[in-house]
Amino acid sequence: MVRRLPLPDRLVAHALVQEGLVSTRQCDASGVPRGHRESLVRSGRLVRVQRAVYDVTPGLGALTGGPLGAGPDGARRRAAWTGLLAAGPTAIAVGASALALLGVEGLPPVVRPEVAMPGGSRRRPRGSVVVRCFDAGMPVERVGSARVAAPAWAVAQAVCELDRRHAVAVLDSALLRGLVSGGLDDVDALVRGRRGAARARPWLTLADGRAQSPLETWARLECVDDGVPPDELQVPVRDGRGRVVARGDLGWWLRDGRLLVAEIDGAGVHGAPDALFADRTRQNALVAAGVDVLRFTARDLATTGVVSSAVRTHLAR
Repeated sequence: MVRRLPLPDRLVAHALVQEGLVSTRQCDASGVPRGHRESLVRSGRLVRVQRAVYDVTPGLGALTGGPLGAGPDGARRRAAWTGLLAAGPTAIAVGASALALLGVEGLPPVVRPEVAMPGGSRRRPRGSVVVRCFDAGMPVERVGSARVAAPAWAVAQAVCELDRRHAVAVLDSALLRGLVSGGLDDVDALVRGRRGAARARPWLTLADGRAQSPLETWARLECVDDGVPPDELQVPVRDGRGRVVARGDLGWWLRDGRLLVAEIDGAGVHGAPDALFADRTRQNALVAAGVDVLRFTARDLATTGVVSSAVRTHLAR
């Protein structure tokens, strides 16, 4: 029978704010030297992620209240922490890794651990971590204990390497969250001169901070590409007394003065019972106000043209 070795409270405290991950440096400082780590690995309470980084989640038991690093958002944050812990305490999360820690939505499901080192050091940790030569004069902020590139810099770094769909969703989310206080002019200035800038700069003109989710961004882009761009986003719907009773995700004004609204339902948030009730209440308000409603889900957006073709057909009637 394998003896179950305890995890020090100090190490657990690190893991709880680092998506279940810790570094060898943190292990040493918490009283878990190399020999103890090897015993914890053999007992299954510690899992080696890559050189200098361990996953403590198996040994945390019920302390977490739920799996750390779970879901796409958790996986992206976990990738960012992998880079920071592998590269050492002076490392700075940059690009998509920084955006994941800043809570920006619209990133791809999988992001690479990307860091920069002060002074432009090219020291490269082994494994999957990418060390970038960002950036002379780059401001650095804190997200908890993590050092991250300032939001405008992180957005500029990321959009030059993302595809159009994810880049615009990231821009929309950063605007919605107020992370780029200077607007996209600052991002545009930081994009200039980077590899991929010529491809990415036109995407900045497509960004709109009124989009409430990446799904709304992608539906809007599909309609723009198909020649039926929405007239308004988060369009207010008023009842007979002029009161705003709901807001439609995407809106088109019909020739007879009525409004067509496209509602984009995400599988996660909109699947909860309270959200289903709120969606039903809002749809009833839209219909009562004489609004034509089309509803779409994430599955519809997985196939190109589903949203735009339905909108085009409705507008042509």
